[in-house]
Amino acid sequence: MPPRSAPELWQLLRAQAEAGRRDASALAEGLTRALLQPVDLTAALVRRCAEALAEDPGQAEALGERFAALHAEWPALTLAACADLEAVLARDPAYASLLEIFLFSKGFLALQTQRLSHALWRNGERLLALHLQARCNRLLAIDIHPAARLGRGIMLDHGTGIVIGETAVVEDDVSILQQVTLGGTGKEQGDRHPKVRRGVMIGAGVKILGNLEIGEGAKIGANSVVLHPVAPHTTVVGIPARPVGRPRDAHPAESMDQSFDG
Repeated sequence: MPPRSAPELWQLLRAQAEAGRRDASALAEGLTRALLQPVDLTAALVRRCAEALAEDPGQAEALGERFAALHAEWPALTLAACADLEAVLARDPAYASLLEIFLFSKGFLALQTQRLSHALWRNGERLLALHLQARCNRLLAIDIHPAARLGRGIMLDHGTGIVIGETAVVEDDVSILQQVTLGGTGKEQGDRHPKVRRGVMIGAGVKILGNLEIGEGAKIGANSVVLHPVAPHTTVVGIPARPVGRPRDAHPAESMDQSFDG
């Protein structure tokens, strides 16, 4: 299926929110505020992030105004959110609808928070960018530096304990499970974090340390410690990680097949 546009996803979300309001009356007011009052997906994303991250209603209003301005300046923020929604729906059987992902996936919320903090970072608003990182870490137990560069169509499955460092790069269509670290190896300065290329799947508990290239379509087995580059379309496992073959699929991040031969 080709990617759906933001207006198409918005109509689906609104329809699901209407159905949810009928089926779960206790959530009716929250669903109305989250998805039936906003005029479009961008406005709903702004409200979702501002209210989730704020320390009080006054700050929620101030964050909402700043986030709306960022979305106006960086339209790609909404497009990235669309790709993330589609990725989770396609890859994670725990969620049955876009509505469930939008409301309850902390991996999705953490990604949208980092995208906002990255835009702030690029604008030179370091303090607010780091504040968003800290709030995300405290509320969601997901710590992604504002300077990290993230592509679209990323899934943070479960999300708890994920750490992504300042100079890390995560390209499009990557899946990352819980307790993953994309970290450095000490106190070195400069470009010091992993570069994860398109379509990579990183299993739970993996540690990738240093300025390493993780090639397109690679698969990293759960609890592996990666200290050396990984070639494209290669499966690695172990401590330290070693090659054990090739993924069964060209895009392991999409198939989410965590088994391996070896």
